[in-house]
Amino acid sequence: MENSTTVRKQILVVDDELSILRLLTFILSADYDLVIKKSGIEAISWLEEGNDPNLIISDLMMPYFDGGTLIRNLKISGLYRETPVILLSGAEDLEDKVRNMPFKIDSYLEKPFNPAVLKSKIAQLIN
Repeated sequence: MENSTTVRKQILVVDDELSILRLLTFILSADYDLVIKKSGIEAISWLEEGNDPNLIISDLMMPYFDGGTLIRNLKISGLYRETPVILLSGAEDLEDKVRNMPFKIDSYLEKPFNPAVLKSKIAQLIN
């Protein structure tokens, strides 16, 4: 039985697609506290308030301020350099894009993704 004083891990989810946000909420909210942001700009604002999630799940392609820009800014800042990141994307060449990024991405999944695979990756990174 889980101890009632157990602190749940917090995941920042950044995606502009409502269907993906709903899916992630459905599969993850029982086990984690989710903070949902619909753009990189919203995510940066939330993080600048001093919030420190255990993990960030971000879409790669979003308007204005994409996931690559978001993660690069976080890794450069130093404050979130060690925060694990999972990128989600519908891009066909996602593996090449991740490989060519000038910073470390802990994991990535192509959309549509298998919820069990996502949960397994999260568990490996923060549990």
